[in-house]
Amino acid sequence: MRGRAVGGPVASVLLWTYAALALLPLVIMLLSSFRTNGDIIRDPIGIPWPLSVESYKEAWTTGSFATYFGNSLAVTIGAVVVSTTVSTMAAYGLARSRSRVMQAVESLFISGLMLPIHLALLPIFYLFDSVGLVDSRLGLSLMYGASGIPFSIFVLTTFFRQLPEELEEAARLDGANAWQTFWRIMVPLVKPAVATVAVFRFVPIWNDFLFPLVLLRDEAKYTLPVGLTQFFGENATNFAAVFAGLVITTVPLIILFLVATKQIVAGLTAGMSK
Repeated sequence: MRGRAVGGPVASVLLWTYAALALLPLVIMLLSSFRTNGDIIRDPIGIPWPLSVESYKEAWTTGSFATYFGNSLAVTIGAVVVSTTVSTMAAYGLARSRSRVMQAVESLFISGLMLPIHLALLPIFYLFDSVGLVDSRLGLSLMYGASGIPFSIFVLTTFFRQLPEELEEAARLDGANAWQTFWRIMVPLVKPAVATVAVFRFVPIWNDFLFPLVLLRDEAKYTLPVGLTQFFGENATNFAAVFAGLVITTVPLIILFLVATKQIVAGLTAGMSK
């Protein structure tokens, strides 16, 4: 007998209803960003016709969103690259080692998951102040990269342990050294997991507000969440420009999920079926 879908039509209706409710605020935000401020005041929920991009021009230039966007992109990509690269190499070594010392090191890394990074805000500030990394985008990126290593190692170690050791033995017989075996054979096999880890690190870093607010002092170095808050305070009644700023902040995340959906699903469901 053929299996039936879990939940049947009722579950499908509920899921589609939830999806519609979740997307409704995004649709209103997008439509409102193409309207003029006068139109929004007269009719808060309406169709943008004719389309106006003046709010985007105002946010991108007058609101300095071009600078904020570049800062967020540099900090987030730098942190994700550092975190993913270090975690991938560390996870492979931990997964293939059977020594008690390495098991203790792995437990030390995993214990980092129990400490919310925002609780360490004050020690991080004093540490950065002592080494001259306050008001530095590089310091912010390094902090984000280090904070994501425990989670990344936790995920990637599990995936590396699922790979048969015969692959490495065959590579050694073909003359590959340890570095070539790692980069050319093992890493491509865990690419879905690497993509999942990268996406799950990208989103919270891109949206984080507290650390940039505390560690950055120069307005020219602000990231999008801090810049958006400041822009909203200065343009509280300019709704069209605020909606445009929200769209600029949100679009990269939507594009990221659309591009990486297959990799994320493959990474989250690996090992669930034979």
